[in-house]
Amino acid sequence: MKSILLSLALFGSIGLFAQDNDKGVLSGNFMSNTQFYDRDSIIGATTEVYNKYKSSTDAWLFLNYNIKGYSFSLRYDMYNNSPLLNPQTVYNKQGIGFWQASKDIGNLNLTVGYFYDQFASGMIFRAYEERALGLDYAIQGLRVKYTYKNLSVKGFAGQQKGNYPSDKFGVFPEAIKGFNAEYTGPLTKSIYVTGGLSTVNRTLDQSNMNKVVDQINGQDLSTRFIPKYNTYAFNGYARIGYKNLSWYGEYNYKTKEAIMNQDGSALINKDGNILFSTLSFSKAGLGSKQKSSFGVNVQYKRVENFVLRTSPYEQLNNGLIGYNPSITRQNTYRLLARYNAVTQFLGEESMQGELVYTPKKGTTITMNVSNVNSLNSNGDSSGNALHLFSEYYLEVQQKINSRTKVKFGLQSIYYDQSRFEQKVRDSTYRDVKTITPFAELVYKFTKKMSLRVEAQYLETDADLGSFANAVVELNFQHWSFSIGDMVNTKPHRSSFSQGVVSDEIIHYYSGFIGYTSGPTVVSLAYIKQVQGVNCTGGICRVEPAFSGVRLSLSTSF
Repeated sequence: MKSILLSLALFGSIGLFAQDNDKGVLSGNFMSNTQFYDRDSIIGATTEVYNKYKSSTDAWLFLNYNIKGYSFSLRYDMYNNSPLLNPQTVYNKQGIGFWQASKDIGNLNLTVGYFYDQFASGMIFRAYEERALGLDYAIQGLRVKYTYKNLSVKGFAGQQKGNYPSDKFGVFPEAIKGFNAEYTGPLTKSIYVTGGLSTVNRTLDQSNMNKVVDQINGQDLSTRFIPKYNTYAFNGYARIGYKNLSWYGEYNYKTKEAIMNQDGSALINKDGNILFSTLSFSKAGLGSKQKSSFGVNVQYKRVENFVLRTSPYEQLNNGLIGYNPSITRQNTYRLLARYNAVTQFLGEESMQGELVYTPKKGTTITMNVSNVNSLNSNGDSSGNALHLFSEYYLEVQQKINSRTKVKFGLQSIYYDQSRFEQKVRDSTYRDVKTITPFAELVYKFTKKMSLRVEAQYLETDADLGSFANAVVELNFQHWSFSIGDMVNTKPHRSSFSQGVVSDEIIHYYSGFIGYTSGPTVVSLAYIKQVQGVNCTGGICRVEPAFSGVRLSLSTSF
């Protein structure tokens, strides 16, 4: 409470100073989510929040003052019966979740407090937040940036904000430092380049080192090793653009450290690396009428033992220093997004290719293929690589006339559920294989009124079985209304879902009302959501089923 009052007093004094000089600018935003829980044993919505607490509220208020080259930021966070940190239980606390003071001095910027940043694509360092999943990887410490013409350098030292299931307002005890240098500019008249080098250092605290030593001493003699306090990560990256062609390449290396093996039973001493590359090409104005276009993008990533966390005892999305999401397609439709490939930090080889072709105005064809395999070193018991995930996707969009647009397509997925969700392999269905046709219709009655209808059908004899999903949405001026139903049409219950989800045909109803006025959005929704992997911004986690009402508010000023 004292920290809250001191922070508010600080902002109050800054505000008075800004008003006296008539040069200060105040801006900010507010976001809140309130949920009312309706226990439903049929779909497995029976966690602690349903049995005891019945409702929850998460809220964030961010304020920022800019005056005479100074910037002061403050964010108030509130978690009230919140399941965000751990969906199986609740968390109660409120306070200052973010504060920052920053000053520009010519080409130099100095920042103290919390900050968000990243090096290159973020694989060795990315400080960011993802509120929808309850994640905040801000660094608390000091950051220095200097920019001169086409060259920029920056360095920082600090500690990562805590994502503990029991404390959202502390920091991890490990010290983290980093440095990045980057050049951006033309190489020739037709070639544009960006290139850089980065390094990150993480030092274990004594408490975690003691745990590491105790665990190593308890392992078989042949697996013991001498752990190190310091781990270093390095990367080099470059982007080259030439006319319609763009290439990006990045290599990351991490020195040896104690990390958990595949099943979490022992510590191993491994260095790690990531190779990542993407190539894209686009061309507009094809054909005699110059109204067609063509674009292709290909991505490749190889990960080997690249676990970079605040300590080896942080699991899932806790304590991640780098950002290493899957490069597979990010789907938005409910059934198409049901199965997602979570990055395998100990080893994976993945690739994705997408082709977008517009043969004529009003028609767009999209084809996407992705594939993920484990490496031999973390495959099955025989040491063979495993096929973990693949997706084949085809979509056609067609504008019928000025009022009507349609979209239809087909998706096919292979998904190793035991690896991605850490499930026990079912004796009958080891893997999930799906075929999902989908369609969407958008009709505009007027410029301010439109109707959207979407439908998908997911066919599988694994996991929870097949589903059909349909949504009808009406948008009118500032209002949005929608109703939907996802039906478990051909139920299947494997060893891990029996006794949790009912064997009967289940309807997952949804209803939504939204109002938008300028920067303010208010929505009220009734939702029944199936258990499974929930992904936002490329970050995924397994969540239990949801049943209840959700009230959301967001605005900025």
